[in-house]
Amino acid sequence: MSTYDTTVSPVAERDQARALFGQTMGLVAVTAGLFALGAYLGRDLSYGWGFVAFIASFGLLIGINIAVSRSEQLAIGLLFGFGVLVGLGVAPTIAYYASTNPQSVWQAGGATALFIAGFGAAGYATRRDLSGLARVCFWALLLLIVFGIVTIFVSIPNGALIYSIVGLVIFAGFTMYDFQRLRRTQDIRAAPGLAASIFLDVLNVFLLLLTLFNRD
Repeated sequence: MSTYDTTVSPVAERDQARALFGQTMGLVAVTAGLFALGAYLGRDLSYGWGFVAFIASFGLLIGINIAVSRSEQLAIGLLFGFGVLVGLGVAPTIAYYASTNPQSVWQAGGATALFIAGFGAAGYATRRDLSGLARVCFWALLLLIVFGIVTIFVSIPNGALIYSIVGLVIFAGFTMYDFQRLRRTQDIRAAPGLAASIFLDVLNVFLLLLTLFNRD
């Protein structure tokens, strides 16, 4: 029997956790910066071209999930391209709000940072398994999407307000779950996939708050 201890020490586990956290959040920050660049470059795009860019970004998102297990560098490249394309996709919307109520864009950005920091810290710190919460949030999101489609054709009193508040509750759950995954994951190669999930949380919270702050 070997006398060597092959278990990972608590110190090594903490070092791995810190390295994964740092790399993941660094990728989130860069992706957010590229999103802002895409939103600026696409400020004069029509809604039609913005929709095309938004759809194309989902192709890169699928590619990220495939590339994570094969090439970390490819996954990172796809993540950065995803950030730019999503920025181009939502650029017409942000440009509209910036021209009609510029203060709301800064308010939504600041509130998003506080929202993600608060619920992310809660998810990272909790010892309770949040996978069940993530499943509930997934089905709730599908129902919310259906509700959003219905409101396009049927006038529902305070429909936009209901959509925004319920959406924020759902993404609070997703944010907690994704940060818990960040704490529990040991493989540094998972960083691009985790960064994509957290960035999607940030993006959706920002857009929901932007809608909320621009209610009449």
